Amino acid sequence: MNIVGLMSGTSLDGIDAVLANFSGTTEADLAWSVKAFVSIPYTPQQRRQIHDAIERGTPGNLCRLGADLGEWLAAAALAVCEAAGLAPDDVDLIGSHGQTIWHVPPASGVRGATLQLGDPATIAERTGIPVVSDFRSRDVAAGGQGAPLVPWQDRVLFSLPGRCRVLLNIGGIANLTWLPPKGDRTPLLAFDTGPGNMVIDAAVERATGGRETFDRDGRWAGRGRVDEVLLAELLAHSFFQQPPPKSTGREVFGHPYLQQIVRRQPPADEQEWADLIATATALTARSIADAMHGWVTQHGLSEVIISGGGARNPTLIAMIRDALAPTRVVTGEALGIDPDAKEALAFAALAWAFACGIPGNVSEATGAVGLRILGSYTPGLTKRSRHRTF
Repeated sequence: MNIVGLMSGTSLDGIDAVLANFSGTTEADLAWSVKAFVSIPYTPQQRRQIHDAIERGTPGNLCRLGADLGEWLAAAALAVCEAAGLAPDDVDLIGSHGQTIWHVPPASGVRGATLQLGDPATIAERTGIPVVSDFRSRDVAAGGQGAPLVPWQDRVLFSLPGRCRVLLNIGGIANLTWLPPKGDRTPLLAFDTGPGNMVIDAAVERATGGRETFDRDGRWAGRGRVDEVLLAELLAHSFFQQPPPKSTGREVFGHPYLQQIVRRQPPADEQEWADLIATATALTARSIADAMHGWVTQHGLSEVIISGGGARNPTLIAMIRDALAPTRVVTGEALGIDPDAKEALAFAALAWAFACGIPGNVSEATGAVGLRILGSYTPGLTKRSRHRTF
């Protein structure tokens, strides 16, 4: 099966699209390869539209955004087909995560809720390819966090004999998966550790008046000084003390979170902004390291492999290496894929699991009452899709 995976993450930087081939019908006989990967940045107007919907959403602009995201995701799917040299008729499925607008984890006996937008009917109509979408909702309905969803892919695609690995994804939010050696029946461990690039990006945007939207090559943090007093205050946030399973998002660590920090300690010049960005970078690194030391390393650890946009920030990577020394820390190329492609690949793999009737959640990671097949199906129009039934 040729399957497109689409991901628009919490960094709101754009849409990642993977086209991968999967053969086999069970986890045991699965073989896979990536045929193409494209990343399509959002325009400033598109980013503003998503930010406005998240921070000041009305029924009207949420409705409009859902349809527009469907158009943008469809365009990304067609772009990755072209990059792979395949026509839509050659593609069996699209797995689309959509854009998370709001995420409420379960708490105090009250079930969670989650909302991703990106109209699957629009994607199917524009591409002709059937779409599997809305992956998180079934896990949430079963009492789970609905996040993280990459652990199933991590185990099936990336576990190795004789090695305990942590796969760390640093997007807007950072999440990790601890993998026991391949064939080991020890349950894996996976959870969100807290902010990844989200607070860093917001601080850079404020420091530059919107001219820059992320810390390219870690330059801002590299010339700043970490404020250890402020860092200690930030690490006292209740989320970091919670044991897994746990998940979080922009509703906790988005723009309002940065605004609270800036109001308490307003930067007066460019150097003070660099200091704040360095401190936000240290917050990501230290919260990841604290999570590792608190809940992961006691299970054994051979290496940490970092993917996502954070893998391209050398200042952040250096801080993580320092905090986790002497553990080996490498970036996602060690997995044989582009570090930015891993989450889009996850949703292609979850679409394959849906088609094969395989549960895609890891209940010990999300807290769901059991294993569930994830996703909702929207039929396509292509000749290839008309011959498939799921």
